[in-house]
Amino acid sequence: MNGGTDPAVLVIAIDGPAASGKGTLSARLAAHYGFPRLDSGRLYRAAARHLRDAGGDADDEAAATRVARAVTPQELDDPALGADDIAVLASRISAYSGVRAALLALQQNFAAHPPGGARGAIIDGRDIGTQVCPGAQIKLFVTASLETRAERRLKQLQAEGQTSIKARVLHDMRERDARDSARALSPLKQARDAHLVDTTSLDADQAFETALALIEAHRPRD
Repeated sequence: MNGGTDPAVLVIAIDGPAASGKGTLSARLAAHYGFPRLDSGRLYRAAARHLRDAGGDADDEAAATRVARAVTPQELDDPALGADDIAVLASRISAYSGVRAALLALQQNFAAHPPGGARGAIIDGRDIGTQVCPGAQIKLFVTASLETRAERRLKQLQAEGQTSIKARVLHDMRERDARDSARALSPLKQARDAHLVDTTSLDADQAFETALALIEAHRPRD
């Protein structure tokens, strides 16, 4: 399988660490091109919420795999998936091969058959360009400094009314980066053919223009 992609479908794979700006960027690109977007991180968050609500143990791979198989795309718009405890739990269970296998087919099907018969799809996550859709025509790796990402995450949490301090956010993000990058299965890394977008000194508009220029310069032409 060409990473779940059809050559006639323009698949844009966007990877990067937490709070790098890839979610905002993906949403803007999806709106610009009129393509459906899949935030793969929310698939893992949905599985994490199922596990938490069932009183499951994050160290129980069988239980995590079981709830991952029950995840549906219809759940992904639930605001509850944005909770920080869900994000941490999702990062932990995403290291399990059973969980990743349970969600892989859903992601590849989205790429191969975009909703509404669209001629393109945007998928963002941690391993889209390396594992989920290695055959994607366009790959971006979005990143920013740890300090910048922690500050962004802190502002987001505070805007949601959550009480957080920067030191704790920085600590949690550093641990999450290490967990995502060091796991044996599908670690977070830049694909060899991915274009780097460093948003440390870019605002949302500048990041969008940078990414758009890269896509237009490298997308296949009829």
